[in-house]
Amino acid sequence: MRRWALALPAVAVLSGEAWAHPGHVAPSFAGGFSHPVTGLDHVLAMLAVGLWAAQSGGRARWVLPAAFVAVMGVGGALGMAGVRLPGVEAGIAASVVVLGLLVACAARWPASASALLVAAFALLHGHAHGTELPAAASGSAYAAGFVLATALLHAAGLSIGHLAASRGRPHLLRTAGAGIAVAGAVLAFS
Repeated sequence: MRRWALALPAVAVLSGEAWAHPGHVAPSFAGGFSHPVTGLDHVLAMLAVGLWAAQSGGRARWVLPAAFVAVMGVGGALGMAGVRLPGVEAGIAASVVVLGLLVACAARWPASASALLVAAFALLHGHAHGTELPAAASGSAYAAGFVLATALLHAAGLSIGHLAASRGRPHLLRTAGAGIAVAGAVLAFS
């Protein structure tokens, strides 16, 4: 896992399509599912939510992913409706850096405060997903796809976090968090 975390900055620099931008998503369940997993910024942020939830333990294990998924759906609906939100791309970049730093620092916040921060980032990620849907397309299948992909990415982060903890290697999560933060910074400035 340590090699994976250290490779994140290189992957970010070499990635040709790291950011999610309009025009490459099919208006279907598959298109919605593929959006979160084809944008490195989305993948890193969603894995970081799962890692942070695993590190935090207790209620946070389910509250953080649930808050992200629920509020991301609201953001998606706003994006599909054409509601503009300022600073979406900058906020998405900040989410990768901040969530990575929280994992790197093994930050312990109250679950409610963690959920509020995660929800704020989720609104932006969801909005980006929602604006990708062509105006004439139906949003329900597309939204179901991006919600499921997001939940699976959170589950992957949780699983990695639990695996590292069960093997007595929580420092690997901190290393992964640092790698995510660095990759987010590289993405933000590329």
